[in-house]
Amino acid sequence: MASAEPGGPITDEWVEHHFDHLAPEFARDFHPTLARARSRCPVARSDRHGGFWVASRYEDVLSIAQDWRTFSSELGITVPHVPSAASMKIFPVTIDPPLQRTFKKLVNAHFTPAKIAPWEEPTRALVNRLIDGFIERGECDFMDDFARPFPGLAFFDLALHAPAEDLDEVNGYATKASLPQAPDRMESLRALAGWIGGFIERRRAEGPRGDVVDAVLGAEIEGRPITHAEAVGTVQLLVMGGLDTTAGVLGAAMLRFCAHPEIPALLRARPELIPGAVEELLRLDGSFVCIGRTARHDAEIGGHRIKEGEQVLIYWASANRDEAEFADPDGFDLDRPSNRHIAFGAGPHRCVGSNLARMNLRVALDALVHRLDGVELRPDADIDFHSTFNRAPLSVPITFAPGGRTET
Repeated sequence: MASAEPGGPITDEWVEHHFDHLAPEFARDFHPTLARARSRCPVARSDRHGGFWVASRYEDVLSIAQDWRTFSSELGITVPHVPSAASMKIFPVTIDPPLQRTFKKLVNAHFTPAKIAPWEEPTRALVNRLIDGFIERGECDFMDDFARPFPGLAFFDLALHAPAEDLDEVNGYATKASLPQAPDRMESLRALAGWIGGFIERRRAEGPRGDVVDAVLGAEIEGRPITHAEAVGTVQLLVMGGLDTTAGVLGAAMLRFCAHPEIPALLRARPELIPGAVEELLRLDGSFVCIGRTARHDAEIGGHRIKEGEQVLIYWASANRDEAEFADPDGFDLDRPSNRHIAFGAGPHRCVGSNLARMNLRVALDALVHRLDGVELRPDADIDFHSTFNRAPLSVPITFAPGGRTET
């Protein structure tokens, strides 16, 4: 029927029966479509991509994410499902507990608040250096000049001790690898794994630095040394998680600041509100928007029977704007009494980099609201989004009052 045609309008029929997370029309009408799903069919069966379920309500999303015994990551997290060879697994995202906990423990210890605290000053210096690169012009593409390079450069330098000159190459691989519909997705995954393999061999030769890469390389898994494939898969998770997600939140934040200049003005006047602003921005525009799970056995969610082997796409982005959980869910409210957002996921696979992401966002927002004055979206801007499992503006062209570089 017409409502199901690719590129056609998003209708109630589309939302209830033909939901397609890869459709460009969904990327353009993202949050209104998810709001319609919550109100009409919070658990819905789509006939796209071989058939799958969509869960959009906070209560259901949280329940599925926490019930790893029923809803497995190891059996498939992408829709459409792309089986991966053992050598292409991303640890610990594509395995279930209890083994998943072993891999996650390796990484967790290196991203605690205490561990990342010494990174704050070099992160601030990087933020100011990037702003210095465009502040005198009075205009920039915020995504190209700041939001995309910032988290990658910081992560490569402080967490991985990887060469900054490799970042553009790795970013390209990671972006394509995250797009299920990209024809060269598997080629990009293999290229990324190849780069990581070479990188960890260089790190072995260089000697220990006491960082997360050393922890992975020296790990024991169930009483045996970690394999090369497992080490590559674990570092691959760090790379893919450390580059894209913070960039998406920053891009969406800048769009919000342009539309609502009172927000950066308030944060400039009262910088103590910035940590709370980070949480609201994560809730409203967290870029990790959804993930898949596969039913190990028959189960019931929201009154619907999910059969063994069926996939469920759970929408963090929808849960975070659920009217049943958040008053005025689409509003930016720094006085919100409760903000139990799940922008970093939930359950055993909750993002290990949440502390780092929060610190990066806090430092970046502090510098941006203080150094960029009169920010506006360029009048001819055409904003489009990359929206699959991560969501980020492709381009955010802005203008502002030209300013001075920092003292060096």
